[in-house]
Amino acid sequence: MTEQIQSRNVVAAIPNGGDSRSRRQTSNLRKNLFDYSGLIPFFVFATLFIGGPTFAVIFNAFLSNEGSWTLANVQLAFTDVYYLSLLSSLKLALASASTGVIFGLAIAYGVAISGKPKLQKIVSTASGVFANTGGVPLAFFFIAAIGNYGLVTVGLQKVGIDIYSGSFTLFGFSGLVLVYLYFQIPLMIIVVYPALEGIKSEWREAAVNLGASKALYWRYVGIPILTPAVIGSFFLLFASAFAAYATANVLTQGTIPLLPLQVGTLVSGDVVADQANVGFAMGLVMIVVVGIAMTFYTYLDRRASRWRKR
Repeated sequence: MTEQIQSRNVVAAIPNGGDSRSRRQTSNLRKNLFDYSGLIPFFVFATLFIGGPTFAVIFNAFLSNEGSWTLANVQLAFTDVYYLSLLSSLKLALASASTGVIFGLAIAYGVAISGKPKLQKIVSTASGVFANTGGVPLAFFFIAAIGNYGLVTVGLQKVGIDIYSGSFTLFGFSGLVLVYLYFQIPLMIIVVYPALEGIKSEWREAAVNLGASKALYWRYVGIPILTPAVIGSFFLLFASAFAAYATANVLTQGTIPLLPLQVGTLVSGDVVADQANVGFAMGLVMIVVVGIAMTFYTYLDRRASRWRKR
């Protein structure tokens, strides 16, 4: 008799327990939806202005002018001047990213060890402004400053210095790298500075107490910690330079074959008609290259952030 009563109690308790768990799960779900409801506008924006155009590029890259599926567009994107444009863009991105990493890291390190909060604040603020300056205004700024008849060019000529006496020209490859450094170096400072701040003085003191020299400290502690952040920053700068369009378009006017400029020309149809789908195929190539670079950056940034959290 007692066992039957206990069995009925257990059976009766199960539904109540299930209802309680169900109510808790529903409550947690509602709470999570409420907490993340502020991200809805972001997801809507990302879907309309990132996801939609990306899907359109991928979809049209495999369509012919007659509307049938084809791989000819992608194959054509790796031939003749289109392939040369890809190589030129890769070369430009590598040159500007490598130079930006070197100078940006040197400046960020100097500011980090200065111990002057005002200087750090000024540099971080200025870097934020310069890193977001680009496009047509940046191109005209350099034309007015160091163009053939720019203020700086004319001023240097008056003291006997002619920057155009050699092979340098603002409207060539070297000039384009110089202009890109205007936003590449500040971007490097912004990205790598947290990693430099993450190197704690306690680690240096512990290394010194264990008898390590400054060189050994950097070899076994400092450099291994900074390496993921520096390499990740390189990939970010590479993607930034590879996809830049407006500045290169104003400065080169098509004299240098670059992938973004070729995409713009083909899609708009101003110069070459009926080749828009080839432009979409080249845009697909850009998406793949930038996606690979940003994947490496994200992975390395996560590795670098482990030390910042300790």
